[in-house]
Amino acid sequence: MEKLFDMGERPMEKIKDAEFGGERPLFAKEGIELENVTIHTGESALKRCADVVARHCRFEGKYPFWHCDRFVVEDCDFTEGARAALWYSDGCRMVDCRVDAPKMFRQMTGIWIERTNFPNGQEMIWDCDDVTLRDVRIDNCDYLFSHTDNIDIDRYEQHGNYTFQYGHNATIRNAKIFSKDAFWNTSNFTIIDSELHGEYLAWYSTGLTLINCHISGTQPLCYCSDLTLINCTFDADCDLCFEESDVKADVASHITSVKNPCSGVIKAKSIGELIIDEHALPGSDCKIITAEQ
Repeated sequence: MEKLFDMGERPMEKIKDAEFGGERPLFAKEGIELENVTIHTGESALKRCADVVARHCRFEGKYPFWHCDRFVVEDCDFTEGARAALWYSDGCRMVDCRVDAPKMFRQMTGIWIERTNFPNGQEMIWDCDDVTLRDVRIDNCDYLFSHTDNIDIDRYEQHGNYTFQYGHNATIRNAKIFSKDAFWNTSNFTIIDSELHGEYLAWYSTGLTLINCHISGTQPLCYCSDLTLINCTFDADCDLCFEESDVKADVASHITSVKNPCSGVIKAKSIGELIIDEHALPGSDCKIITAEQ
C-alpha cells in the first residue's frame, strides 16, 4: 500500500485560506497542497487530480475526489452535502477527519482510514480493494463493505446491517460489530478478540475463522464451509447454530441449540438441545463433544 501514497520529491503548489465553488474548480491539478480551504456547494472540485494533500479543509459539495490518484486528507470536515466524496480513485489516506456524508469510497484501491468516525455510513466502501482501518467507528451503515477484498481492521466499532457481504481475505481485530446478516458469502475472513452481534451471522461463508470472539443473535454460522472457532463464547439467544455447516468449533460456553451440523467437530461447555431431524443432509457425521460427557 505504501507505494500508493508515494508522491516523490515533486514541488507542491500550495493553496491556503481559499474558497471554491461550482463545478470542477481544481480539475486535473497535480501536486497541490490545500490548507484551510473550503469547497462550497458544487460538483467534482478535485476530479482527475493526483498527488493532493488536504489539511484543515471543509468539503460541502458533491463528489470532490473522483478519479484521483494519491491523496491525503487530514483533519478535514466532509459535510452531509459532500456525499459520494471519494470514488474511482487509488491511494487515499484519511486521518482525524469528521465525516457526515454518506456513500463514501466506491471502486477504489489502497484506502487507509485512521481515527475517523462516520455517523452516516450508508452504502460505504463498495467494490474496493486493499482497505486498512484503525480506530474507526461507523454508524447507520447498512450495506457496508459490499464486494470489498483484502481488508485489515483493528480497533473498530460499527452499527448497521448486511455488512461485509461478498468480500474476500480480511483480518479484523478488537472489533464490536452490530449487524444482521454480516459476513454472508465471504471467503477467508479471520476475526480475533471481537464481539459479533446480530441475526444470521456469516451464512454461506467459506474459510471463516473466529478466535476469542463473543457471538450473539439467532441462527449463527449456518451453511458454512471450512468454519473454525477457537475459544469463542455464545449468548443465550444463539440458537439453531451450525445448520449444514462444516465446522471445527471450540466453544468455551453453553450453546442453546445446535441443528443439523454437516461435518467436523463441535466442542462446547454444554449444549441445551441437539436437533438432528429429517432435514439433516445425508451422510452428516459431525461429532459433538461437551464437558458433561
